[in-house]
Amino acid sequence: MKPLSIATLCGALLSQLGAANSLVTFPSTEIPLTDFFDNQAASLDGSTGNFDKNGSTFAAQYLPQGPWDYNGITYSLPSTWGQGDDNAIAQGQVVKLLNATYVHELHIVYSGDGTDNEFNGTFYLNYEDNSVKELQFTGKNWWKWPILNWGDIRTPFHYELYGAQKNWNSSQIFQLSLSIPSRAALQSITLPETANTANRLHIFALSMTPSVVPSGQPSGPELSVRSTQFSTRWEDVGSQRAQAVVVTLANLLPGSLATSVNASIDSKYQIEVTGPGVTTVAPGVLYRLMPADQARVDVLVLNNNGTGNATVQIKDSAGNIVGTSDGWPIIPLQENWTPDPNVLTTHETPTWWNQAKYGIFIHWGIYSVPAWGPPQEYAEWYDWYLHNPPNSSNPTWEHHLNTYGPDVVYDDFIANFTASKWDPSAWLDLFDEAGAKYFVIVTKHHDGYGMFDTGNTTHRSSVYLPPKRDFVKELMDTAKAEKPNLHRGTYFSMPEWFNPDFAKYGFGQWPGGLAHNAFNASEVEPYTGILNISDFIEDLQYPQMLSLALDYETEIMWCDIGGPNKTLDFAAQFYNNAMQTGRQVTMNDRCGAVPDFDTPEYATFGSLQTRRWETNEGMDPFSYGLNTATNASEYKNGTTIIQTLVDVVSKNGNYLLDVGPTAEGEIIAPMANNLLDAGKWLKYAGDCVYATDYWYQASQSPSGSVRFLTTPTTFCIVAFNQPNGTLVVDAGGAVLPVSKGDTIVLLGPDTNSTSTTQEGLEWSMDSTGVLTITVPEEQVALVDYAWAFQVTYGGSD
Repeated sequence: MKPLSIATLCGALLSQLGAANSLVTFPSTEIPLTDFFDNQAASLDGSTGNFDKNGSTFAAQYLPQGPWDYNGITYSLPSTWGQGDDNAIAQGQVVKLLNATYVHELHIVYSGDGTDNEFNGTFYLNYEDNSVKELQFTGKNWWKWPILNWGDIRTPFHYELYGAQKNWNSSQIFQLSLSIPSRAALQSITLPETANTANRLHIFALSMTPSVVPSGQPSGPELSVRSTQFSTRWEDVGSQRAQAVVVTLANLLPGSLATSVNASIDSKYQIEVTGPGVTTVAPGVLYRLMPADQARVDVLVLNNNGTGNATVQIKDSAGNIVGTSDGWPIIPLQENWTPDPNVLTTHETPTWWNQAKYGIFIHWGIYSVPAWGPPQEYAEWYDWYLHNPPNSSNPTWEHHLNTYGPDVVYDDFIANFTASKWDPSAWLDLFDEAGAKYFVIVTKHHDGYGMFDTGNTTHRSSVYLPPKRDFVKELMDTAKAEKPNLHRGTYFSMPEWFNPDFAKYGFGQWPGGLAHNAFNASEVEPYTGILNISDFIEDLQYPQMLSLALDYETEIMWCDIGGPNKTLDFAAQFYNNAMQTGRQVTMNDRCGAVPDFDTPEYATFGSLQTRRWETNEGMDPFSYGLNTATNASEYKNGTTIIQTLVDVVSKNGNYLLDVGPTAEGEIIAPMANNLLDAGKWLKYAGDCVYATDYWYQASQSPSGSVRFLTTPTTFCIVAFNQPNGTLVVDAGGAVLPVSKGDTIVLLGPDTNSTSTTQEGLEWSMDSTGVLTITVPEEQVALVDYAWAFQVTYGGSD
């Protein structure tokens, strides 16, 4: 039986005194894959299988038995793991659908077998009309040290060398859903070619969501609630905390019907959530939903320890209920956090972090005194590189010898770390003018020198050693007083290179133990300020992290390196304290457990990541700490900053851009000026960055030099190449959410001062969905770096 359309539902409502009909359930159909299986990824004891070509396998006992349901999608995972091939290595196989079908979404259960953080590939979609579309894919590998790849299926270890040993890094299998252009029926999918690459793609299961194709012209959009998730985010409503419920709504009509009358939502719709103990206090609002598209809205509810299932209710602009969706599990707002990974993994990035998009990273410490590194190395790693290797083949060793001589050791730089020109207010003014919404300061790097009061854990700190100042406190207090709009974060290195107390935990480039003199190996160098403690984790790392959370009230715990830790205990205290003090906080993926967001370094993902992430990189092309060997012309300029920011945000990420101040505490002019240049653009075009969301249809394959972002009332098209009279936008088969009655403006310094801009630009769209915008040259000339065209929906007034 065909699901009822919106128009039919409205008629039924009028004739049945307001009774609501259910929306179509979001469908999924498994795509058979077992004929392609050629690899065994899981084993019971590690003695069989070979996932990664090196005798390694997942531990079968921790994997879910199939059929596996994840977020409403069913996958054909093995009912018993470890008894044969269970996945296909992607190597260009053509997976045919049983029948040519209009497809809304493709769902994949996969894992990569490399040790990089992520890898890229391309699926090819083969359509009935003989067209072929590329589908960009950015995947993650099953484990990656030190970054914690956090999958949808997790095992505490994996077997190595056919069971000879266990690798106790958490190992992952991932689920990913990709938007599929649906202007024609899909016949088959060609898998990426990864058989001979360093990161092979293993596919465990495929499923798809078919479009709903009406027998004639649609009488309304085919709406379905894709998901309803009770989150850990909240907002104050009077004296109560309202919980954010994320409702994802899909229009299951195929993109081929985009120009049909009544196929889209084109006016204000409200989404409410109700249930036992649950009432809506602020509905989600949606003004546009085209065929083949999805949109996410926050619904704020008062959740009085609700139990059972909730109902999602959708109302049109007249207040009529046009559809409902039942059976969504009610989860009360988490207000008491325990050191249980099953509890802590539910924690999410706060709304303010999701909307902020742009932050400033600050690497400042003893390494700011030598402020030097060879090409493509981190200047803040000066202490490590000085000692590794300790000979003339090492550029840092050679530089140190020629510049300071053999008698100067790293800790001698402490006396020269003066901060004599530091002005925290000036820093914060710069960050604010640059358009940043938060900052993250390095409180302790791998050299173990703290920029805060480390108390009785160690006196290797700026409070107890020169210049005897608590930099973190001064910056945090100044921000609270002068820039309450800037959120405050702290970077913290979990291990220390040469701390003797870390030796029993040492690993890789963080061995612990005193450094031997780089020019006289028979001598060991001092580790100035160290105190007599019993255990590095219990007596130094853990209490320092707690101090940053409780005493300094950090809002972002930005760890680095991971390794041995008490992060579960820390996270519970961090979140409980924040809840009690009315703050919402977050933690990254380098604390060793339960991350809220991922942190690729000097890299951006090739396509959308639905899990929250934040790329981080320096103004310097290769370093975070100040490197005087870098020419100022090499720093990121306004164009690079803005285009990187927009690209990252369009893929659901945040951008954390680093500055490296001098030992005196100054952010040098070339860095500051470039930040301010980017800030000027954000002043007039920030509405196409802050508080935006990714566009579902184009998230997997950004269209050339154009990026797309959305809000409930607008759609943004950001062009990286300067338009020449017109901007032509081809979304590669995706349906642009632009309709008759919409207004398009180019955001610029005079957006609100010219009648032409206020009235909007001329635009047209052809039958294939290609949008052409006419842009006066005088407006184009006023804009730098990127050209943000904001579409305001006609029904959003």
